[in-house]
Amino acid sequence: MRLRDRLRYWFDGTMDRGTPALIGWLGLASLALIAVVSTLVVALSHEDTRKSGGWTGVVWMSLLRTLDPGTMGGDTGRPLFLVLMLTVTIGGIFIVSALIGVLTTGLENRIQMLRKGRSRLIERGHTIVLGWSDQVFTVIAELVEANQSARRSCVVILADHDKVDMEDQIRDRIPATGRTRVVCRSGSPLERRDLELVSPDTAKSIMVLPPVGDDTDTDVIKVLLLLNSRKWKGTRPNIVAAVESSDNLPAARLAAGTNALIIDADDIAVRLIAQAHRQSGLSSVFNELLSFEGNEFYFHEQPALAGGTYADTLAHYALGMAAGLRRGDGEVLLNPPMDTVVRADDQLLVMAEDDLLIRPAETRPEIVPSAITTAPGRPPVPDRTLVIGWNSRASKLITLLDSFVEPGSAVDIAAPRRPRKGVPEGLKNLTVGHKRCEPTRRSSLEALDLGRYQHIVVLSDDTIDPRRSDDRTLVTLLHLRDIEVRLGDPYSIVTEMNDDSNREIAQVTKADDFIVSTKVISLLLTQLTENRDLYTVFIDLFDPEGSEIYLKPATNYLVPGAEANFATVIEAARRRGETALGYRLARHADVPPAYGVRLNPDKAAPLVLDEGDAIVVLAEE
Repeated sequence: MRLRDRLRYWFDGTMDRGTPALIGWLGLASLALIAVVSTLVVALSHEDTRKSGGWTGVVWMSLLRTLDPGTMGGDTGRPLFLVLMLTVTIGGIFIVSALIGVLTTGLENRIQMLRKGRSRLIERGHTIVLGWSDQVFTVIAELVEANQSARRSCVVILADHDKVDMEDQIRDRIPATGRTRVVCRSGSPLERRDLELVSPDTAKSIMVLPPVGDDTDTDVIKVLLLLNSRKWKGTRPNIVAAVESSDNLPAARLAAGTNALIIDADDIAVRLIAQAHRQSGLSSVFNELLSFEGNEFYFHEQPALAGGTYADTLAHYALGMAAGLRRGDGEVLLNPPMDTVVRADDQLLVMAEDDLLIRPAETRPEIVPSAITTAPGRPPVPDRTLVIGWNSRASKLITLLDSFVEPGSAVDIAAPRRPRKGVPEGLKNLTVGHKRCEPTRRSSLEALDLGRYQHIVVLSDDTIDPRRSDDRTLVTLLHLRDIEVRLGDPYSIVTEMNDDSNREIAQVTKADDFIVSTKVISLLLTQLTENRDLYTVFIDLFDPEGSEIYLKPATNYLVPGAEANFATVIEAARRRGETALGYRLARHADVPPAYGVRLNPDKAAPLVLDEGDAIVVLAEE
């Protein structure tokens, strides 16, 4: 190969290195031009060289004329000197023009790169959210609320979306983020090099959101594999994720390793529907406990209670409500037996508005014994439930209903077509029937003889667009409520929604409860991102075994219309082996955002409960 070709190849290689290489070549060209012209002036025009101050002066004059053509206007001297200065000026015009063009192009490329969100993040103690869906807005809003007391906090989102578009949507949905900075980076969480953009080594926690589309769990599992196989520098951050299908849960946990928390979104949604179908208002309780607005769960050390019983802890706090214990070995006991002894290394599980607001009582409120009912609670009886619609969660829902209802109960499935598969077998307490029905057609619903049922569950159609599915559900709810008014209010209605914004719209239907599973999962992931120790607490709450949250008739605890206080309610629940957390007023059941639910109320304030009101308790059944 000829030397000329080698030099050309080398030159082309340096040009490929971008703006810095171009600036370097232009700089060398400027120095070469100045050096050549200055040498010619010194060699051919001694008098002009002497007047200019020698070699150094000539070099300085050449440099000024290269940078500023107007400088030549005042030159005087011999013709050869003027021609050489003109030469360096003309050369400078081309070089400076090229330099300006190169700098402009390089700056535009850099700005475009920044807009693409491809620059590496330099943060410490930040929260990383991997993935993009409508759930991200709930997550950001909750993290902003959780970090209000922090001096500074940062939430970083990595998703395969345009950075500017993500930032615009966040500003539109969450205009005020307080002290929390929200940073977006454009890249695929499935690519290792893109994960490095968000500095995972220095993060406090990482949340993996299920993306939008089909087979979303595959992407979640791939991300978990990447995180688990990564060589971490220092302590691995807290990693939480959710899978949509229960079948993928074992694979996700294997991919994530032992240090990550994996949530079964499908299972939790079904459990919430199953628990709420007989006790309206449950979703409002969980929305408050899972969000950072209102009351949450905290682990609180109280050495002064060591040696006493769990029953003693119920009236110990002026602000806060005891709900269980965490043993020194990590075992969590929700609503343990009242005679359970509190050990020195135990922590109390306390429900409070903030961990800074947990405060022992100086004097305990007086209990009103006369207000505590002595009548036995209503015995459970078999009932009939109508499930309108069919989706991928219906089979698991029926199985769970079988564990909640009394023997001899029945559930009918009202759907356009009889389910070909998925109807569970071997049920102990339920008999399952099918009725052909078009849920949005009034005549089809009236033919179901709705007055025979005590509970109606409306499931969303997961075979069509979620927004369209919610629209159809709203129409069904309007028909059901109008039929109920005509029949004299014989049944309760619990429905499944996809979008939480439709919940307020649906209030006109006066349905008893709405289950928005995507919001519940988003809230749960955010809670675990901030405090992974609560994982066992929430898993126990959704588990049919052990103690769960119930909304039981207030008449089981207080005499209707009797003036008492919540300390009296706590005592009445204690006698039944239950932990009271709050109450729900029936007259406010349609008023957002709490829908009549009041958790952790003032224990000494006067309280009168009537028929239709409910007490929120932790109980085994």
